[in-house]
Amino acid sequence: MIALSTFVLLFLFTGSLLIPVKAIVTSLLSLSATFGALVYVFQEGHLRWLVGDFTPTGTLETTLPVLVFCIAFGLSMDYEVFLLSRITEAHRTGATTTEAVAQGLQRTGGLITAAAAILVTVFLALAASNLTALKVIGVGLTLAVVLDATIVRGLLVPAIMRLAGEANWWAPAPLRRLYNRLGLTD
Repeated sequence: MIALSTFVLLFLFTGSLLIPVKAIVTSLLSLSATFGALVYVFQEGHLRWLVGDFTPTGTLETTLPVLVFCIAFGLSMDYEVFLLSRITEAHRTGATTTEAVAQGLQRTGGLITAAAAILVTVFLALAASNLTALKVIGVGLTLAVVLDATIVRGLLVPAIMRLAGEANWWAPAPLRRLYNRLGLTD
């Protein structure tokens, strides 16, 4: 349901089918890496010297990954919308996809970095807790934000968009007509 609503909203925002799919897939990649790290650290008990003492139980409490997913996916989409808004704006004013991506990165890089730094500071405070549940949430969200703000938004998204070129903005004729009929295009 989250993926479907994200897809629809990003389509309405960009008029593209590829961009929403890319956004969801790249967010899921960073979340997968985050969950892998949580399993490695908290389920299997590795790196206790780094995150603080806790008792590994061989499992993660089932509510914690759900909570981490919801928060991290929402933050990931915030970063995506910041970046896409500037890329889409530049593309609609006549820039090529390559130029639009460069302009979008230039205009949002500082904002995304500053937001990520603030969030990482807050989440590291949670990770320093003596309660394992807060430690899991803090470590998980810290990893998710760092991965998303650096590797995903700074490298992966621009690379994918540049490789896809003008195909980023494609939609089948019926959806394009709907998009235009709704008055969502310039």
